[in-house]
Formats: sequence, C-alpha cells, structure tokens
Amino acid sequence: MPTLPVNGHELYYERRGEGEPLLLIQGLSGHSLHWGEEFLGLLERDFELVLYDHRGVGRSTGDETPFSIADLAADAAELLEGLKIERAHVLGISMGGMIAQELALSCPERVLTLTLGCTYSGGSRSTFTEDRVINDLAMAIMSGDVDRRLRAGWGFNVSPGHAAGEGNYERFVAVAEQHPVTLPMVMAQVQAVMEHDTSERLAEIAAPTLVVHGTADQMLSSANGELVAELIPGARLELLHGIGHMFFWELPERSAALIAEHVSAARTQ
Repeated sequence: MPTLPVNGHELYYERRGEGEPLLLIQGLSGHSLHWGEEFLGLLERDFELVLYDHRGVGRSTGDETPFSIADLAADAAELLEGLKIERAHVLGISMGGMIAQELALSCPERVLTLTLGCTYSGGSRSTFTEDRVINDLAMAIMSGDVDRRLRAGWGFNVSPGHAAGEGNYERFVAVAEQHPVTLPMVMAQVQAVMEHDTSERLAEIAAPTLVVHGTADQMLSSANGELVAELIPGARLELLHGIGHMFFWELPERSAALIAEHVSAARTQ
C-alpha cells in the first residue's frame, strides 16, 4: 500500500494513467474510492492521475487534532513535493475544491490548471447548506443506523432521478462501506469547512479555472459556483442542469470531457 510521510501523517496515494499529472482532491468524508471507477477510467486516458486520502481518512493515518483548509492544502503541496511532481492540473470537489483554492493561492507555481466542482468560497456572499439538510444528516449519523446514514447521504448528494436509478445506490454503498470515516474526523473536517473563506483572495488566482456545479445540488447551492466563477478572473462556469452534488458520479463522461477540454484550451492560451 503506497504511502508518503506528509506533515506528520502517512498519506495513502495512487498514481495511474499517462499524460500530464492531474491531482484529485476529495471532499468531506470522501476518500480515493469515492471518485468512482468509471470517472477515473475516463480521466486516465488523458492524464496521469494522482489521487490520495486526506489525513485521518481512508487509508491515511491521522487524528482529530484541529486543522484548517489551509493545512489540508499544505498536505497536497507536500504530497506533490514528495512525489517529485513540480506542476499539476488540479481537480477539487466540495471541501476538496476549497483545498484546491488554497493550493492555487499559496502555491500558484504548482498549479497548471484548476477545476473546482460543487464548492464554495466562504464569506458573506456564499450560501451554506440549508439547516434542513444539515439536521437530517446529523440525525441520521447520530442514530447509529448505518443504512439510515447511507441513504441520507445518498439522497442529499445526488439528484432524485439518479437516486432512483437501478443499481446506483448499491454502487454507492459498495464504496461507502469501505474505510468509513470516524465521526470525530468528520466533525474536524466540518469545522475546517466552516472557517474557510477565500472570497477576498480569489481574484489573485491566475491559473486557468473551470467551475462545475449541478443546479440540483442540495449540499452546496449552485449559487456558490456562480460566485466562485465571478470572483476568479477569467473563470469559466459550467452549470449541469438537474444534476446533484456528486456530478462526477451522475455524469462521469461529461465531467471527464469538461476537464480534458479545459486543459486543452489552456494549452493554446
């Protein structure tokens, strides 16, 4: 199992595919398996994928000592350093998109292009998750009923149409049941997300940026994607109508194509 010492933790990572490196940064409670094999298989046709598990998540070590989104961005930068990757395209979704923002701000020389999916910038103009969603998820988690927790997470992370599709929930469960994240670690990540605010600094991002957001996202409203694209100079916004938070699960082919097109367009600029 490949791991690398990063800022006092052992981070699990994978490298697969051929081409320029693409660093994939997962969201809250997500690990490398949560990208989905179909999406990864499409991406590796064009890129060498670098995917990893955050500290204390999946197959990486770590504890619940408080950390910030900037700390997680420092982990990503240190991972690239340890793997001797000078520059990479970067894809971050949800919390991973927040980490990617910080990485592009703190280490701009490492970021070839930036793709931000289903994420937000923080600050007074952002729209946080509705109380109804937070309360329902919290009740499901605190119930101790694993099936209730999984079904709640599934229902809020994808669109109703995808949630009802034959076999879709079973594929999600097959991943979610592997390497479950502890509740204290989830809460530590939530605290980091609550404190995240790059809204006054996003204008400093120089990397060519694509922002992708589903209009049926219940975890983070697509208004956040619109705001992020507004705040980053020259950013392109792609709204996926009727699609939920995990857009790359619902539309893997479209999602992979958007990233490949974004990188190709950046090469000609």
